[in-house]
Amino acid sequence: MKDRLMHRDWSSPIRYPDPAIEVLDRRFSRYLIGSSAIERIWTGGRWTEGPVWFGDLQSLIWSDIPNNRMMSWSETSGETGVFRQPSRYANGNTRDRQGRLITCEHDSRRVTRTEHDGTITILIDRFEGKLLNGPNDVVVHQDGSIWFTDPGYGIHGHYEGHVAEFELPTRIYRLDPGTDEVAVVDEALEKPNGLAFSPDYSLLYVSDTGASHVKNHPRAIFVFDVGARQTLSNRRVFCDMGQSMADGFRLDTDGNIWTSSGWGGPENDGVFIFTPAGEKIGVIHLPEVVSNLTFGGVKRNRLFITASQSIYSVYVEAQGVPYF
Repeated sequence: MKDRLMHRDWSSPIRYPDPAIEVLDRRFSRYLIGSSAIERIWTGGRWTEGPVWFGDLQSLIWSDIPNNRMMSWSETSGETGVFRQPSRYANGNTRDRQGRLITCEHDSRRVTRTEHDGTITILIDRFEGKLLNGPNDVVVHQDGSIWFTDPGYGIHGHYEGHVAEFELPTRIYRLDPGTDEVAVVDEALEKPNGLAFSPDYSLLYVSDTGASHVKNHPRAIFVFDVGARQTLSNRRVFCDMGQSMADGFRLDTDGNIWTSSGWGGPENDGVFIFTPAGEKIGVIHLPEVVSNLTFGGVKRNRLFITASQSIYSVYVEAQGVPYF
């Protein structure tokens, strides 16, 4: 499979059904479209990340971290251009309940909001007087609060930020943009990375990529119960990624997790699909290490995937949980 993908001519038609989409359990079949194939819609980055869909613009925006820029692709024209440069080595992106862009920045070690007029508001760059490590990924709760991970990948080296000392433990934070109140909701995960809420916001899923820097350390997605006061409890393993690691991920409206998979050998590069019970039911194989993904398109049924140097997409019968 991997050899065929590596040598696939992405400019030529693919015979249906796409052999790169693998059904491990018949429950995955309901989400597949026989006449839909994986498309490479852009290549030319160094490490693409943080895809976010803007339906009002019919555009996908993502981060190209080492190139210190954010890019934009138009679904109507198929054209790609620079959205923001420099981006301060931006990583994860999402939208708040008002549709504004929320961005994690490695180099400035902050979370920002892009207002409707294009100006940028700094939401947080410090906690208790100390610099954040380098916010990584971000989601917004239905109450408007902003939850983000702070593993510090941007200060490990100069490629995706700049070398600096850690001033704080690696944590997950909750920020109330109305009151500026900030709370630490978890500091037990080694390298908290991607995160997403369940469709009813009763659960928070977070990937731990501790194995990226220490052998035999976490390669799992954890799940927490979200309390009435937006506290986390009952941390447990949702799924172990085996030899691979989960970076960013999203949920569909049925509660399935569609997660990036990479750094576990070429046979593990792609997207893994898990049921709400943590059962792996499908794989979308790709020829590059996958970092993140999001649902977009008019019906939220087009999966957009950031993978190393490229952006891929495929239509499915699942619909992503909406941003707002």
